[in-house]
This record gives sequence, structure tokens and C-alpha cells, in this order.
Amino acid sequence: MSNSADIPFTTTLLVRDTCLCLHAQRAARALARLFDDALRPAGLTNGQFSLMMSLNRPEPPPMGPVAKLLAMDQTTLTAALKPLQRRGWVEVIANPKDRRGRLLRLTADGLLVLSAALPIWESTHAALEQSLPKGNATRLRQDLQALA
Repeated sequence: MSNSADIPFTTTLLVRDTCLCLHAQRAARALARLFDDALRPAGLTNGQFSLMMSLNRPEPPPMGPVAKLLAMDQTTLTAALKPLQRRGWVEVIANPKDRRGRLLRLTADGLLVLSAALPIWESTHAALEQSLPKGNATRLRQDLQALA
């Protein structure tokens, strides 16, 4: 008797062709590369752009809601903030209402970088939406939000 379990190659092909997780991962990597390449002249990655954009609010947000919006834990958010802090684009400040809590704020330099990156994102995003079959970006967004 063999200790190995055989999975038919047809099953491998079925997973390759139907797995939503695999297709979402592949699409996410392709989109990340597209936006990383586009935003490189502004000195940002797509993740940094999203993080900085999430901080563009009338009042500095606490870490928890930012982490939730970006679908990451606070430890990962803290690590993602470090290079932006070193470049002087983001500040982590004490919450005046609760000194134990931290708020996140774009600096003036960070806002300048984000302002320079925004037209790049807009043009890249518009081209991406136009490239979708039937131009159905709204449906894709709705489906992705349902999964998130």
C-alpha cells in the first residue's frame, strides 16, 4: 500500500481555472505591479499611495480604523508607516483625547508627494478601467467589496 495520495492532474487544472482565491491573488499582483511602475516617478509604491491617501482626512485618524480600511493588522500598518515616517511624509502623534492612542497625520511634504502622485494614479486607473471587458469597473468593484 502506498503512503502517497494521488490527485489527478485534471483536479489541478480545475483549481487553476476556477479558484477565486488564485485569480484574486494573480489579479492583485498584476495590479500592484502596474501601479508600482506608474507611481515610481513619484517615489511611492501602490501600498504607500493607498496608505497615504487613507490619511488624507480633515482630522488625523487613529491607527485602528486605518488598519481596518487597508485590511491589515496594526503591526503590519506600523511597519508600513516606518519608511513614510523616515521620509518625513507621515507623523504618528499622541491622541490628545487618549494619550495611549496614536493618530496618523500626513505632513506638508507628504501632502505634496501625494498631490504629485494623484494625477499618475488617476490616469493609470482610467486606462485600467477602460481596458476591462465591457468597461464594467463598477461591477468588479462591487464584487470585490462583497468579498472583502
